[in-house]
Amino acid sequence: MNKYPELQHAESLIYNKLGFSCENIVLENESQDYAAASFTLNHHRILFRASKITPTKTGQFVTLWKRIHHGPIQPFDLNDPIDFVMISVRSKNNIGQFIFPKKILVEKKIFSKNNSGGKRAIRVYAPWDEANSKQAQQTKAWQSAFFYETFFECSVLFDSKMRIKR
Repeated sequence: MNKYPELQHAESLIYNKLGFSCENIVLENESQDYAAASFTLNHHRILFRASKITPTKTGQFVTLWKRIHHGPIQPFDLNDPIDFVMISVRSKNNIGQFIFPKKILVEKKIFSKNNSGGKRAIRVYAPWDEANSKQAQQTKAWQSAFFYETFFECSVLFDSKMRIKR
């Protein structure tokens, strides 16, 4: 299987070094620009994305939607089989990952609840991103608890927040 480079990076520099098992990988054809994939990581159901830098706004943009059959796109829902959303971010030599539990995405109205509400895309703010508006500052503040910086030479231990046991 030809995995997206962003997923290969996360798997080799983080997951494998922590002894995590990345299995049942499904690459999503419709969101290839965002390295969209789903997989299980130590029996947790993961939705994976890579964010994009946009030319006019700070932070990074990422899509978070599903399509049922050939219908319109819609937000992910509380009842969807997802435990965590992992979003890889990169800017020059800065690399990291947001690891959002589904519960926080429902609480922040990013995932819908009973197919009501939700968003199809969000902006994420890594520590190195400036948050220029009040809304961006508020978003960056809550997102910071779910951010883990990684480096080419090493990986970060994030299992305490994911509560994954080896």
